[in-house]
Amino acid sequence: MTALRLRLGMLGLTLLAGLWAPGAAPAATAAAPAAPSPTTEERRLDLAVPQEILRRSGFDEPAARFGRDLARARGYAQARRLVGREGAALWRRAVDRAQGRGPAGGDLARDDDRPLYWARLGMTRHVRTWQPGFALSEGQRASLLDRLERTSRGETDVRLPGKPHLGRILLTGFDPFTLDRDIRISNPSGASALALDGTVIETARGPARVETVVFPVRWADFAEGTVERTLRPYLSRADLFMTVSQGRVGRFDVERTNGAWRGGFPDNDGVASTGTVPVADPATQPQWTSTTLPYAAVTAADTGRFPVYDHTEVTEIPAGGTDPVVRPDGPTPGSAARAGGGGDYLSNEIAYRATLLRDRLGLHDTLPGGHLHTPVLQFGAGDTDPATGAVTDPEFVRNRLDIVAQVRSVLTVAASAALRN
Repeated sequence: MTALRLRLGMLGLTLLAGLWAPGAAPAATAAAPAAPSPTTEERRLDLAVPQEILRRSGFDEPAARFGRDLARARGYAQARRLVGREGAALWRRAVDRAQGRGPAGGDLARDDDRPLYWARLGMTRHVRTWQPGFALSEGQRASLLDRLERTSRGETDVRLPGKPHLGRILLTGFDPFTLDRDIRISNPSGASALALDGTVIETARGPARVETVVFPVRWADFAEGTVERTLRPYLSRADLFMTVSQGRVGRFDVERTNGAWRGGFPDNDGVASTGTVPVADPATQPQWTSTTLPYAAVTAADTGRFPVYDHTEVTEIPAGGTDPVVRPDGPTPGSAARAGGGGDYLSNEIAYRATLLRDRLGLHDTLPGGHLHTPVLQFGAGDTDPATGAVTDPEFVRNRLDIVAQVRSVLTVAASAALRN
């Protein structure tokens, strides 16, 4: 045994000497995986305007703190708890700020939706590029990102009341978009969602509680069913729903008809998508769906400084035809959609998906719902150059406040007309 030990010891020393000898070839090791890259949307976060928006609202702090806490996570379960908690906290912080609760965090107007958008991207970038000290599969990282998206958009915060005397309204908004045209852009539909979440409006039937969600401007998320997944648990319990997005200059539009077509305009990740809107069970998919909002009552009411139109125009390929035709009064029988009243982008698609889900749940005749386009949110007359303009100005804030107030008024009129029966 002594001789054997001596020989083994000498062999061990020889091997160690070979490993440590100058010029010796290193032992082969598995290459560490490259850090995942931020998305196109997340890379815009490094530009000056998003950083100014975050700094002037105090929303630079949540993402920075989240990054530090994530780096200390020692396992997937701990990371998942952190993501869920901080995503929900970010949504609640944005809602509270918009509704005047808690500190403003800076001099940026409280009604601004942009701090939530840019702070969320800061948090998703941390998760996407994170390299923990433990094994994290692609599926687990995707699950963390999905959880962060859902919690920070209000999707897990919908609380429709069960009290019979309190109406139940769902309203959705969108992130800012067309950011490569103007990185300063805000979306009044997202601002409306923050301003209205959890509030109670007085209708002709009585009080009604509004619950809101803000959706991404990304084709892939819609194809993966984010709209249906979010709305399905609540539509059968809601008394009215309204999807809202930014539309045309100087006017509101109640979109009468929605089309099953994607027109290809790039989304916030720079991705284009053209073709039929992808939904489950495409064999039963209609080319068109329609609003069940009380559009006549809404357009007849005095709801604010912007006119409100019953918008009926669509673009179709007529039955037996090959070329698109604009129809001012809606689609003709058997036609194929090329643009709904809300166009062929994600505004039209959320309206199409929400109303198709309503119909597939058998709620067409009992649930008022459809899409509202707000006016384009504009800066003041001397602040129109994205390269030199300020991130905000008094006219910009006034326009957003007026649009948000009118969304509330339109929703009140719609609820009063629809919930009366």
